[in-house]
Amino acid sequence: MTEPDTGRKAALVYSDQLSSHVLSDAHPMRPIRLAHTYELMLQSGLLEAPSATVVSPREATESELTRVHSVEYVQAVRSLSSGLDSNGGLSYGFGSGDNPVYDGIYQAQALTAGSAMVAMELVDSGDYDVAFAPAAGLHHAMPTRASGFCVFNDPAMIIQAMVDVGRRVVYIDIDCHHGDGVQHIFYDTDQVLTISLHESGQFLFPGSGFVGDIGTGKGEGYSVNVPLAPHTGDDVYEVAFDAVITPLTRAFKPDVIVTQLGMDTHVFDPITHLRLTTQGFARSVAKLAVLASESGKWIALGGGGYDLGAVARGWSMAFAVMSGQRIPDKIPASFDAIEGIVNFADVPPGDPDPTVASLITAFADRSIEEITKTLFPRFGI
Repeated sequence: MTEPDTGRKAALVYSDQLSSHVLSDAHPMRPIRLAHTYELMLQSGLLEAPSATVVSPREATESELTRVHSVEYVQAVRSLSSGLDSNGGLSYGFGSGDNPVYDGIYQAQALTAGSAMVAMELVDSGDYDVAFAPAAGLHHAMPTRASGFCVFNDPAMIIQAMVDVGRRVVYIDIDCHHGDGVQHIFYDTDQVLTISLHESGQFLFPGSGFVGDIGTGKGEGYSVNVPLAPHTGDDVYEVAFDAVITPLTRAFKPDVIVTQLGMDTHVFDPITHLRLTTQGFARSVAKLAVLASESGKWIALGGGGYDLGAVARGWSMAFAVMSGQRIPDKIPASFDAIEGIVNFADVPPGDPDPTVASLITAFADRSIEEITKTLFPRFGI
């Protein structure tokens, strides 16, 4: 990993309000993970550094939400939240499964989206080099419906706000799931380069994000997808990152980098199939930090992640990178919110069977080869 950048000023956008709602008793998305992450950062001393500041979020306004969502959809979520919609919102993607309706859903999701807006404002002001909103990163939401645990698409909201003032944006999504909502919203523009590195849609929700999905019209060539095989680990993942994300980001020359840092690529995640460690994840974040230092503005968002311990460790490590601090070795003994956590880094999982490993590598190589052949020439690479 690169040496810490001790000159970087980083903000963490957080308050306990962001972690106080419950989607449902059995839902894998548990906002309490945010409180655990904050507590681990606090007890590890990561929030005491001069380079680190904690800033409270605010609710996104209706005009901010309607940058990417229809007025009808935003009003429908508000009605669902107050119990005024008697049909349960099925036509807007809500139901008893991925996207349940719960009391106060509008306020909770507007606050989540607002945390991303605050992160954008902090960086755009020039007061911070990077701002991290771990509650945000809800990349599946579509303009007129909820999808994949996501109600409001906060990455798209802040990207659109940047585009509206003439900024060129690279959106880099390292969640295990394809960033389909963000890609959909910017599929026809050349002002936003979306890059999603994810488990292939052949095997995982949302069933999209194939190499051939490259955009349309002015946006042709500006949607980049790097699908990977199940059980991909740190080494193959890093090869794909270096081969695609780094050269394309540099070639695009963005004014702003927006990153979605989903932790569901982790080997312990219960609903996905990649095999990254926390240290593999942190290496990716360190690479993003280098790219962001070249553009000057970095807005970092959370995303997926359903193993509570992996999320708390991974996002704490990410904030250490962002704020130019060394990642601690040991979890403080005082941190007992999640049982059994001892180290920030994982013991690497065992290597897969050689035949399986060969298939994993070949899958990634095919994705990289097709991208370099079809998209790199568009950027003069």
